Formats: sequence, structure tokens, C-alpha cells
Amino acid sequence: MEFQLTDEQKQLREEVRKFADEEIRPVATEYDVEEEYPYEVMEKAADMGLLAPHVPVEYGGVGYSSLENAILTEELFAADPGIGLSVSSAGFGAEALMEFGTEAQKERVLPEVTAGDAVMGSAISEPQAGSDVTSVATRAEKDGDEWVINGSKMWITNGTVADYFVVVCETDPEIDDRYSGYSQILVEGDRDGLTRDKITGKLGIRASDTAELRFDDVRVPEENLIGQRGMGFLQLMQFFDETRTAVAAQGVGIARGAAERALEYAEEREQFDRPIADFQAIKHKLAEMHTNTEAARWLTYRSAWAVDNESGDLTALASMAKEFASRVAVDVADEAVQVHGGAGFVNDHDVERLYRDAKITQIYEGTTEIQKNIIARELLDDGI
Repeated sequence: MEFQLTDEQKQLREEVRKFADEEIRPVATEYDVEEEYPYEVMEKAADMGLLAPHVPVEYGGVGYSSLENAILTEELFAADPGIGLSVSSAGFGAEALMEFGTEAQKERVLPEVTAGDAVMGSAISEPQAGSDVTSVATRAEKDGDEWVINGSKMWITNGTVADYFVVVCETDPEIDDRYSGYSQILVEGDRDGLTRDKITGKLGIRASDTAELRFDDVRVPEENLIGQRGMGFLQLMQFFDETRTAVAAQGVGIARGAAERALEYAEEREQFDRPIADFQAIKHKLAEMHTNTEAARWLTYRSAWAVDNESGDLTALASMAKEFASRVAVDVADEAVQVHGGAGFVNDHDVERLYRDAKITQIYEGTTEIQKNIIARELLDDGI
């Protein structure tokens, strides 16, 4: 097994790390406190080709693999998860267009996103539908050559800033099959009847925009249907292994950022006339933090490799990576605050923000409990 990144991947890592250090870290606290979307950073990220880089070259992207996206994501989240998510989520929903969209849909939307002229959002969750996607109640009905959409979506990333949404709707309620009857529909953000309310007061990732969407007789042309009618749920399931791997990379980035800051602080902070890094209790914390971060990174890389190579054990690996890396992120951020002591309890130090940001990785793209259910299901059904 190869444990060495290619020269190109190493260069990617260094370039994104430099961008994150120069453009994200200096303004991270400001955007977190103000709960403000980082438009200026997004413009610079577009110039760097960091927006939806997994999109193929013919649509303005770079065509990065899942592994390369994991490398990129780690660097962004090690600097700041809120701004990191804003950058990495600019193309949320692009996968649906890339895999199932028409050529006209791809040519209209994807180049705008990769150029930084538009942002996408994936609208799945609802007030009553989170882990159980089949509880989605937002309805899209045909009226002539248009779809008429009614319902609401909750916790939508990029909700108030997105120009395009990929919306999961129930289009065929008469179908008995629990997993059929849902479709994905492209909805422009400026459609009449679409209301968007920003959600504030979040525990973490405050620079990332989150909103509730309400659809009141929102009309879109029938050609906005993505792929085959009634196959939306099954389409969506194809991407969870990839998106959960991405969240694992987020967890690795948060853990690494927290571990590095704890090490730096421990070497500088003195008590009893010597750096606290000299004390065995702190040494053990630092050792465990860095060891667990490294373990999470390589499990994430293994999952990314499985995505890129369509490995048969992908689903289990993606859930393992997501569950483990998110747990490591929370644990390492917790210990980083402990190493900082009272100083880590205020936002003078980044670890306070990383501690708050870490928790969401155990919730979105499938909770920890859902990941464990998936892992157990794959073990019992497939014998792996």
C-alpha cells in the first residue's frame, strides 16, 4: 500500500495551507463573532480555483479526486471551519448535476460556481425530516410545463447566499415504495415564492451561512428536473459515501488545527518556572491528540481512495471515517482547550472556536448514531 502523496498532491497541500494561513486565519474570529458570510475570502478562493474543484475541467473546475478534496478540506478546516465550510460548500449539489443533469443544466450552472459568480445549496433536511430522508414532505406537482413546489427546508447550508438549490421533493406520493417517488429539482434562488431566513445563534461554524427555506407555489420549468423523475432518493444515496468522507476530512482538519495550537501554546506557556510542555500530563495529552489525528487522517485517506476506486467496502469505510474523525475532532478540540486552561475559554485563542466548531461534524451528513448503524449493517450483511 502506498503511503506517500504525489508531488502534485504535496504541492496542493502547501498552496492551500499558505492560502489558509494568509487569507483565513487572520480574519476568522471577526467572521465568527459577526456571523457573517466571508464574501471577500470567497473571491480570493475563486481566484485560487478552490470553489467546487471536483467539477470537471470542461465546466471550469479542476477535476480533483476525492483524496485531493480531502487534502484541500483538511487545510481549510485546520485554519477555520466556518470559513472553510463556506469555501468547500460553494458547490453543494453540483454532484447531482454532474452525474444526472442535462448538458444544458451543467453548462448553465457549473461554470458560474467554479468562477465564483454563483453559489449552490443542497436542500434536503426539513423541520421533521433529518436522518430519515424518506420523511421529506416538500411537494412538487406538475402544472403544464412547470413544477409547482410547496414546503419548507431546514438547516440549509448557503441558504441565504445561494443562487441555485438542488431541492429534494416528493413528486409521486401515490407510489408505495418507500424509496421511490422523490425527485431532485433545480431551483434558482430568485424565484417568486421562495423565502429564505438566516439562522443565527449557532454553536459553531458561524461564518458559514445556514437558513430555513420556505416554498410557496414556487414555479420552475419542467426542464429543471434533475435526472429521472421519482429517482431522487436513490440518486442522493449515491453521494453520501463521498460527502461523508469529506466531513471526515473536516474532522481531521479541526483536530489538526487544535493539536497544533495546543502544542504551540504548551511550549510557550510557563508555570513553576518552566514550559507546561515539560510536564508529563501535558506531554501525554499532546501525544494522544497528534496520534489520534494521524489515525483519523489515514482512515479518511483510505475512504477517499475507496471513493476514487469504487471499492466494494466503500460504504462501511466512509461511515467509519466520518464517525471516527468527527469523534477525534471533538476530543482533540476539548483537550486543546484544557491545555490552554482559562485562556482557552475565551476567543483570544482559536481553540475556543475550534471547540465549538467541532461538534457539527458529529451531526451533519448523518449523525454518529446513523454512522454506527450503517457500519453494523455492512458488517452483518456483507461479512466485512
